[in-house]
Amino acid sequence: MKSPQSPLGTTPSLGTSPSLAPWLQPGRLEAGCDEAGRGCLAGPVVAAAVILEGEVALDLACKQVLNDSKQMPEALRDALRMEIESRALAWAVAFIDPEEIDRINILQASFAAMRNAVRSLNPVPEHLLIDGNRFVTERGLPPHTCLVRGDARFASIAAASVLAKTHRDAYMRDADRDHPGYGWAQNMGYPTAAHRQAIRTLGLTPLHRVTFRQLPETPRLF
Repeated sequence: MKSPQSPLGTTPSLGTSPSLAPWLQPGRLEAGCDEAGRGCLAGPVVAAAVILEGEVALDLACKQVLNDSKQMPEALRDALRMEIESRALAWAVAFIDPEEIDRINILQASFAAMRNAVRSLNPVPEHLLIDGNRFVTERGLPPHTCLVRGDARFASIAAASVLAKTHRDAYMRDADRDHPGYGWAQNMGYPTAAHRQAIRTLGLTPLHRVTFRQLPETPRLF
């Protein structure tokens, strides 16, 4: 069946050289997995899992615009989010809140978010492509392969990167309205100078991760 038309332009010829690999093993149902928000002082960590069918994976792999979501302009990420969500065979996004991050630590929270996203996929993938150099799996999950800089190498992981970041950014823009003054609509909870100055002035919110170093240590004179 012909894949849906891409809103970002015409579908490339299947002879077009891909900028990303469309799969790790052809013919296998693979889900790319990535997360966003590990380095933030506030807000959840968010993970996405995306399954792309063959022609769609190859089409997206041939688009020069699809890459690590952090390298894209916001408008392009938002356009790609709509395309990925409309064309993927399956996709899911999972959030782990700051309280849970503080309880189990950010690395374990990132793994938990990925596992939760994968569990929400229908159909169930045969294999997971994980962005990064390690992952903690659980019973019942498919086998996985960890791929350093996977979001710049594989279409399904790049797609997951886009969904994780755009869903998290939307959450932080909403949170900015509830907690004005921290600049979350701009910094998305990352440790910018303006964010840290707001913490000094306004204090912490329930969305701040209390186990993180919110402010740099003040130099001491001896």
